[in-house]
This record gives sequence, C-alpha cells and structure tokens, in this order.
Amino acid sequence: MELIFSLLQQLSVYLVIAYLLSKTPLFMPLTTVSGHLSQRIACYVVFSLFCILGTYFGLSIENAIANTRAIGAVMGGLLGGPLVGFAVGLTGGLHRYSMGGFTDTACAISTTAEGLLGGLIHSYYVRRGLVDRIFQPSVAFVILLLAEMMQMSIILIVAKPFDLALHLVQAIALPMIVANAFGAALFMSIIQDRKAIYEKYSAAFSSKALKIAERSVGILSQGFNQQSTKEIAQIIYEETGVGAVSITDREKILAFIGIGADHHLPGTTISSDFTKQAIENCELIYADGYEIPYQCSLHNKCKLGSALIIPLLGGEDKVLGTIKLYEPKQKLFSTINLTLGEGLAKLLSNQILTGRYIEQQRLLMQSELRLLQAQVNPHFLFNALNTISAVIRRDPNKARDLIQQLSLFFRCNLKNNIESVTIKEELAHIRAYLEVELARFSDRLQVEFLVDPNLLNLLVPTFTLQPLVENAIKHGTATLLENGKIEIKGELITRKEQKFVLLQVIDNAGTYQLKENDSGLGLQIVDKRLKNRFGELYGLQMLCEPGISTTAKLLFPLVENRVI
Repeated sequence: MELIFSLLQQLSVYLVIAYLLSKTPLFMPLTTVSGHLSQRIACYVVFSLFCILGTYFGLSIENAIANTRAIGAVMGGLLGGPLVGFAVGLTGGLHRYSMGGFTDTACAISTTAEGLLGGLIHSYYVRRGLVDRIFQPSVAFVILLLAEMMQMSIILIVAKPFDLALHLVQAIALPMIVANAFGAALFMSIIQDRKAIYEKYSAAFSSKALKIAERSVGILSQGFNQQSTKEIAQIIYEETGVGAVSITDREKILAFIGIGADHHLPGTTISSDFTKQAIENCELIYADGYEIPYQCSLHNKCKLGSALIIPLLGGEDKVLGTIKLYEPKQKLFSTINLTLGEGLAKLLSNQILTGRYIEQQRLLMQSELRLLQAQVNPHFLFNALNTISAVIRRDPNKARDLIQQLSLFFRCNLKNNIESVTIKEELAHIRAYLEVELARFSDRLQVEFLVDPNLLNLLVPTFTLQPLVENAIKHGTATLLENGKIEIKGELITRKEQKFVLLQVIDNAGTYQLKENDSGLGLQIVDKRLKNRFGELYGLQMLCEPGISTTAKLLFPLVENRVI
C-alpha cells in the first residue's frame, strides 16, 4: 500500500504537468485523430517527454524503478497510431536502458511494446469508425491494465536472475498496474475535457460566423459606403454582443453602432493613432486597455476601454479601411470575439471585392451595349437616310412613316442602360429597324414573325435579337439577286421535363461561313451575354446549309421573370 500511495503522489505531479501543458497550443493536436504529420509529431514530442518524466519520477526499488513511464508510451500510440506509439515507446525505452539496472533491457523492450500496443488499438478503432472511443478514459484504463501486465511478463522472461525478477514483480506489479491505469484514465480525462472545450469554442465561433455571413450577404455589393456599412455594423453588433462596432474607410468613420455612438459620428475624420497605424502598416492592433492602454480620441469620458482594429483588404492587399470592435472599460474581450474579428475582416474584404467585381461587370455590360450601338447606328443611319432621301420625292407620306420608325428605333437604342427588356419590346425594336430595311429592299425582302404569344412578356438581355436580324440581312439576304426571306421564331420546348425558350432567326441565303472563333463582334456579344445570364451550356448557335438557309439559334431555360 505504501508503494501505491508513493506512486500516486508522483502521479499527481505528472498530471499537474499534463494539465498545465493542456493550456498551451502544443496540446491542441492531441485532441484530434487526423493522421496529419503535424499531429503525429506533436504526439511523439509530448508523450516522449512524459515517458522520460515518468522514469525520472519513479521510485528506486532493488536496483529497478517503479514508474509511470507506461502512460506516455500507451497514450502516444493510442492518439498517434502504431508508428508514433512505437517511436514514443522506443524513445522512452532507450532512455530507461541508459539508466542501467538488471531490468534495463526488459524495460526497454516492454516500453516499446506498450507504445505499439496503444498504436494497434488506435488502428483498430479507426478502421471501424469508432474514433470517439479512443478518447474515453475507460478505454485508456483497460489498455494500461493490459500493458502493465505485459510489462511484468516481459520482466519475468528477460530480466536475469529470475529469482530477483520474480521478487521485483511481486513487489511492484499491483502498485504500478493500479497507479498507471488510473493515471492513464485521468490523463485521458484531461484531454477529453480540453477536446470538449475546443469543440464548444469552434461551434460557438462557427455559429456566429455563419449567422453574420448569412445576414450580411449581398449588402456590400451595393458599395462600400455609409448606408451599407451601417447595416453590416448593426448585424455584427447584434451577433457578437460587443460594446460597439465601427467601420471606417482610409479617412473617416463610415458607421458606428453601440456605446459611444453619440460622439463617434459617421463622417468624422479618423483621429485614432491605432486606426491610422492599422491602415498604414496593414496590421491587426489589439489595445486591451492594460498592456496597451486605450483612450478614446474623440471624448475623454468615453466608456469604451479596449479596441480590436483589423484592416479591410482590397485587391493586391491594399487597405480599404478598418473594422473595429470595442468593449467597455469593465469588460474584457472574449477569445471567440478576438478570433471572430479576424474572420469578419476577411469576410467583409471578400464582400467588398465581390461588390466591386459586380459593378465592373455592370459597367462592362453597358460598354458592350454601347459597342453594339456604335456598330449598328452609323451603318444603319447611313442606309436609312439614303432610303428616305429616295422615297421622299415620290411618296412623302411613306417617307414620314419611315422617319417615325427611325425615331422609334433610336428611342429604343437610348435604353442602353437597361439590362433586360421583354421579347415584346425587342420585337418592336426589330420592327422599327425592318421598316427602314424593307423600304430599302422594296419587294426583295420578306419578313415573317412566328413568336408564341406566351413568350412576349419574358425578359431577355437587351439587344438579343436585333443583331441577329441585322446579320441575316447584311451578310445574307442582301447578297441574293432573288427575293430574300427572314423568319423570326420563338417557341417553348420541353426537354427532360424542363422547359426551354428557343428563339431563331432564319434567312434563305445560306451564306454564313462556319469558321471557329470567327463570328462577328455583335454575334459574339450576344452569345457572351446569354452565357453570363444562363450558363455556359446556353448561348448562340449558328447553323448553315450552304445556298439554302442560315439559322441563328438561341436556347436558354425558361425563368419565371415575366413582366406583369
């Protein structure tokens, strides 16, 4: 009994060290079974140290050592796997061998075997998907019982003389089996508690981050301004529970919610040296009010006592501004909010970049529309004026109608900032265009509209059909000596229980040259804009039967975007 109490006393010191170590980052990999190299190295380092400590803390008995070394070997294998267990056991065994004694060889062998035993149990549970059992104290208790029995057997087999080995085993077997089994269970309990804390911490962090991300999505796509940042700051303030939240650009406060809102006014120029430092050096600053004193630069009676200032980054790591989390003087920052603040900065930075990308896409779309206009207008206007000039003498009323249609055509073109129009509006645009072209070609051009009335209120990108009709005339029917014919078709089709819209412009010339990547600029823009709207599977397809017909085909899924 006296030996048991002595071992338990030594074990207490051993476990205190384990508990203190559990507060350090080195302990975190021990709470997972990932199989990553970093996790295995951490297991090897930590449990090799405990193997060696177990030997040093042991009690000298008859030229042998009663010790807690087995805990480190078995735990190393149990958490790190067979290779780690073997390495930990071998390290602890070689250290014990270097200390000499008639049981040195037996202890070196048994310690290595104990580490390997823990590793084999690890593999057994992992293969069967029972990883959680590895962290159960009762499992560690049973494995240590088996490991210590195995050690005693090895001492009896290897250590010489046998009589002395037998006498030693009779003296130390029960105390070491009991002490080490309970020690392993308590050690695993420390790991299990730390694992539960990490999981709770991660769950709280993930929950807050997801809620903030869900509530804030799309807000900054409206721009990085006072209105959008005010909404974001309100969301962060509600979800984190900090004393105050502020968002700035590089020069002024954009939004402020919480304690101190009476003097931290949006539009106020940045006066805080900490904020200026964070912007200039692109660094996170935590003024905790103790090691780094914090004092509000706007009001000497401000109740805020600490601040976390994190830069918001744009493209090429350029600082766009900051997000600042505050706590009052009587309250410290929680670890979750410290870590969450860095995640929020990355989230907001990405949202700002996304908003700018969307704005650039919008500007690009407008540029493409203007490019289409620039391509259509001069050529069409030149032909239209020549046609009207020829008609005005022989038929003034017809010329008046043509001028009205020309006016309608250009009025439609002025809607260059509108992303979408209805098919009905697109057809009206085409009719205005065709009135002039029909007058120019007289009886040599016939146009037929075959569009399902159910499609008229569907939205399509502006300038979807007009470039196709112009292409059919300019590079198709205009080259014919006989009569040209153009059909403009629109219908609903069903494929695999999904409805699609099929729009076609067909001419009877069949002169289109099917050359890869050689479509006209107008056709390329039509194809690109449809792909941007509906996906890469859809867009413009040109089909040609030489001398018979050319078909410009647009296919895209039916979307419930009708204009009522």
